[in-house]
Amino acid sequence: MVIATKNPDKALEMREVLSGLLPGIAFVDDVEWEDVEETGATLEDNALLKARAVAAATGLPALADDTGLEVVALDGAPGVRTARFAGPHASYAENRAALLAALVGVEDRRARFRTVLALVDREETIVASGAVEGSIAFAERGSGGFGYDPIFEVGGETFAEIGRSGKNTLSHRARALEDLASRLG
Repeated sequence: MVIATKNPDKALEMREVLSGLLPGIAFVDDVEWEDVEETGATLEDNALLKARAVAAATGLPALADDTGLEVVALDGAPGVRTARFAGPHASYAENRAALLAALVGVEDRRARFRTVLALVDREETIVASGAVEGSIAFAERGSGGFGYDPIFEVGGETFAEIGRSGKNTLSHRARALEDLASRLG
């Protein structure tokens, strides 16, 4: 299987979780594909776009995801634009800063992280999903993780504070991978 992402942080997280769920799975690393534009209107659209393109380019089963951070006070934003919230080529830090700035003075900081996965093989397409409810911290905390991990809280701790193994047991992506593994049986 090819993990259809060029984001090394996301690929590592997916590999770690999947290796625990499906111990016999083999990952293929030495393949290339063109960048796939995330032009879909939904997380599912984008996951399917990426998985289909990578499966076609490599001839291998491809697993892609799209993840959205949905903030209640922002009517579900950044949502499908989570990775580009501060602009098309924004860094993790720029996206976090933009989100914190958008929430200045806002007390209701409830949020949900949601992941949709698409596994595309020649004969089959499986879509799985997972979500975790939390809130946006008032400032960055913790040194682990990537993306919005330093500001996304669950149970009073950010994903950056609980560490990779803690995050891999309860995150949106872990839940989506568990959903996928249950479908692969």
